[in-house]
Amino acid sequence: MDIVYSSTKENRNSDPEAVYERAYAKINLCLDVTGKRPDGYHDLRMIMQTVDLYDELEIRIGKKEAEQGKITLIMKELPEGADLGPVEKNLIWRAARLFLDEYHLKTSVIITLTKRIPVAAGLAGGSSDAAAAIRGLNRLLAIGASEEEMCALGVKIGADVPYCIRGGTMLAEGIGEVLSPLPNPPSCYLLLAKPPVDVSTGYVYDHLRLDDPSSHPDVDRCIEALVNQDLAKLASNLGNILETVTEKEYSVITVMKSLMKEAGAAGTLMSGSGPTVFGLFENIDNARYAKQLLEERGLSTRNFVTGFV
Repeated sequence: MDIVYSSTKENRNSDPEAVYERAYAKINLCLDVTGKRPDGYHDLRMIMQTVDLYDELEIRIGKKEAEQGKITLIMKELPEGADLGPVEKNLIWRAARLFLDEYHLKTSVIITLTKRIPVAAGLAGGSSDAAAAIRGLNRLLAIGASEEEMCALGVKIGADVPYCIRGGTMLAEGIGEVLSPLPNPPSCYLLLAKPPVDVSTGYVYDHLRLDDPSSHPDVDRCIEALVNQDLAKLASNLGNILETVTEKEYSVITVMKSLMKEAGAAGTLMSGSGPTVFGLFENIDNARYAKQLLEERGLSTRNFVTGFV
């Protein structure tokens, strides 16, 4: 059996024969779609940002010689109702398989995932897990692959994986794989909130219209705000063209954004194709108050007050 689900919540004892990787979530401070390619992919221009919410991967070598090349996943602390699908479609398994095949390795590996990032939330949890698997295997097996080499592997799994390998604050272009470092955002607090709805990324892109100039956010103004460390300017220029589809489909997103602003958010935005909404707060008490209001009104099921990484 290649995948094991466990509800065990045990304290992790550091295993000297294992490596540990954090798989950080990401948000989009600005997301624009500039066109559609003949191959069906979309050209993007967006600002990606790592946030301090993460899954954990423990990766170790299997001991049974008869299981050479086998990849075993152990899933712990999955959120209620989370479904990570069949093992062959799991991004961790696919990343590990790709890595072992790329370097012609017959090693069997056991990967234990402790899941905290909400699933299908627009936070790149799956892509970040895949990136952490690549980084961890590179360290565990002493391959010495460069960051560029790992990114070249990662893009075969998904367009967000190269960014998740690198992290930080990045301008992402192309299909998301062309990355340029940007200054870190000005200091503030972050509220992440996921409503109890499921969003199909395919549906969002299929129904996206690019011919309305007013729907396109100003990515350059967000970059200027980062360069000048201007939180007010950054907050007022947050933008995501995918909101034009998802927010119309799920009015709860509009309600959540409005509530966060009433509670003192400098700016709010949906991340990725949704449905997670985030707010930027100068005051942590305001962020906590907004979280409390969302929970009391049953608007969101997973809420986190955190910051940038």
